Amino acid sequence: MPASLHIRVQPMVYLFKSASNLPLPSSPPTWRLGGHFLPHRKPFLVIARWIDEYGPVITIRSGFEKIVYIGRYKAAVDIMEHQGKSVADRPPWISLGIASGGMGFGSAPFGDRLNRMRRALHSHLQPKAAEAYQPLQMSHVKNIVIGILDDPHNLQRHVVTYAATTIMKVAYGKNTPTFATDPEMVEVNQFLKMARALQRPGAYLVDSIPWLKYFPWYGPDLKLNFERSKKLHTSDLNRVKEQMRNNEDIGPSFTKYMLENSHLYGFTETEMAFLAGVFLQAGSQTVRCYLVVSEDIRMFPEEQAKVQAEFDAIIGRHRAPTFADQNSLPRLQAFISEALRWRPPVPDALAHRTIKDVIWENYCIPAGTTVYGNVWSISQDPDVFPEPDAFKPQRWIDGQGNLRDDIKLFVFGFGRRVCPGQHVANRSVFITALLVLWVFRLILDPTKPLEDMGFMGGSMLDSRPCEFEFEKRIPEKELRRMMQGYPEVA
Repeated sequence: MPASLHIRVQPMVYLFKSASNLPLPSSPPTWRLGGHFLPHRKPFLVIARWIDEYGPVITIRSGFEKIVYIGRYKAAVDIMEHQGKSVADRPPWISLGIASGGMGFGSAPFGDRLNRMRRALHSHLQPKAAEAYQPLQMSHVKNIVIGILDDPHNLQRHVVTYAATTIMKVAYGKNTPTFATDPEMVEVNQFLKMARALQRPGAYLVDSIPWLKYFPWYGPDLKLNFERSKKLHTSDLNRVKEQMRNNEDIGPSFTKYMLENSHLYGFTETEMAFLAGVFLQAGSQTVRCYLVVSEDIRMFPEEQAKVQAEFDAIIGRHRAPTFADQNSLPRLQAFISEALRWRPPVPDALAHRTIKDVIWENYCIPAGTTVYGNVWSISQDPDVFPEPDAFKPQRWIDGQGNLRDDIKLFVFGFGRRVCPGQHVANRSVFITALLVLWVFRLILDPTKPLEDMGFMGGSMLDSRPCEFEFEKRIPEKELRRMMQGYPEVA
């Protein structure tokens, strides 16, 4: 029972004060009886216009609920990072709770259970663990190149297959490929799309009228989503259990680790099954990030040429690059960073909720307030990113030719709710961009319409045709020979 995406506000400028006697951040005035309006498509652009006009942090209303949006870099660091514990909670998404059975990691409220979940995920997603997956990532990323050679019009499917195969190995020890068209991946994509839709303000009436959840007839689609996701995740966990019971040599995996060490975390098997599903979300983030990068590669041929000139100078064309080349390629990393800034794959990050009053400058965000970091507006902050509309990878390189470490991206979220899979995803995006760009020159098709925001906010399998061509930089016969001998997992 989806509701209208109107955010209901009183027709006035809000200056409510907290116990600290400081007001909330300013609010755009509105005379609509339905309140401020956010469109279904690209709502972050509306928020960005309000940020430009009313200040770096603004307040809007949904009924009687306060919602704060942060839209500038300094404010995001001050509030979401430096006061991260105070904004580490999530809003009580009732609809999402029904759809996930209360098992979701991303929507889990702040507290002991969330800390145990993060600790468990950290065992396989921390930086050192992510580094250990590099041979696995290299062994599968070559299949993207081979896929492009064989079928150059399905880049997105090749990337999804790579990400899914890698993640399914890490999460479940699965040794066979997982293809983008596999029913399991199609279903996972549907779960992710629904979860994202449910996080929009006002998506379901039950979030405004909580007692609806007590009616058996309410939200059959939400309940069905939970039953289907439970069946899928439990099936994956049970497969690993059966393999362990039969003493099969499946190698290490997150699910095997959790089954062997369940006493350390205190989770039920259903909770463990859903927690392993977090890895699939990390795979989805990898796909979106890389597709944004590939889109920008074709749009800026001059910058593409500079990156490939760096490849030719450092690597040459007679050996395939690996992670060992990473520290010698600052221009590639700068290109990736600028691509993710210029068109962030998740422009409107997940909502946070304040645990206690948060004081910022002359304002107070009271405890219990929903807070969004508007990644789009933050990435367009002219004080940090001069000429924000321009695509300038050089902004990420200092005067000595090294990558800057004084600015960061918020692609993976904020503070204590940052995506735990960021280290694995970053490495996947790097090695994919490195190998594909070393092999091919990506050429824009001038006859096709250009949609530079096409991959922002989408999901893994939201299909778009590959509207550019791949020009080989290396003879195909030699290339296939090099890919055949490209590093394999021992």
